Amino acid sequence: MRNLDGKVAFVTGGASGIGLGMARNFLAEGMKVVIADYNDEHLAQAKDILAGSNAVHFIKVNVSDRASLKAAAEDALNVFGRIHVLCNNAGVGGGSHLDDEEFDEWDKALSVNLGGVVNGVKIIAPIIKAQGEGGHIVNTSSMAGIVPLPGMEAYATAKYAVRGLTDSLRMTLAPHGIGVSCLFPGATRTQLVPVPAEDFDPEPSDDLFNAELARDFFAAMREAMDPMEMGATVVHAIKENLPHICTHVEFLDEVRERNRALEAAFPVDQKPSPARVRFENARRAASTALLTMPAKD
Repeated sequence: MRNLDGKVAFVTGGASGIGLGMARNFLAEGMKVVIADYNDEHLAQAKDILAGSNAVHFIKVNVSDRASLKAAAEDALNVFGRIHVLCNNAGVGGGSHLDDEEFDEWDKALSVNLGGVVNGVKIIAPIIKAQGEGGHIVNTSSMAGIVPLPGMEAYATAKYAVRGLTDSLRMTLAPHGIGVSCLFPGATRTQLVPVPAEDFDPEPSDDLFNAELARDFFAAMREAMDPMEMGATVVHAIKENLPHICTHVEFLDEVRERNRALEAAFPVDQKPSPARVRFENARRAASTALLTMPAKD
């Protein structure tokens, strides 16, 4: 979708961090932007930052509540008439561990980080498809959807699922001229991760984030990517219809290592039947054709 001028974007979690970075870059491209967010303080701050623009509309929405998100989509159509770009970006941290008996925090984390993406796609993708003008969807996963950490099972579960959902959705929507990308941010300045002062002295703990690693983590966050840079990367990916948006090169070696380990797990002396090979070759060819199909300009 190379021509963004005059198009309409709907950005969840759009009032701060990565979402606001996307929104501001979209506005710079001449787009109209719906900023959908649940946090009143973030919405107020975004309104101050974007004061004077008649190309932006603010909506309070809970992405885990389908009625709320459906009402927000209808509001967006009433204001701007169209939706061409959907960014499912709303997210929360936390979530309970898998090895305890608590469910509430687990359910909350998945309802936003995964359920919010599912709801956004199922409510807004049909709108984009029915318009017949093409479009693009960006789903925010995380590097935690590729290289997870122990103790963050709820977050990793959702982000891995968003990755699979997005890859499949790209094939589903390709014949309709709609591109789909998965965003995998690393350390980015967002309100999701409050960063303490440099003299912060964390208490030792039993999980992976011991005192030393916690200090390293927050030192990295103090030098995290600017959301405006992230937003510019997303704009480029939409224009080029890129399937994956990987923004932090420091993860590349680890990703390569994990991919090699996965390859090494396959049996090397197995002789599959001709029928299995024939089906796999046909499935692969069909998938490749869909994954490389161009979106509408």
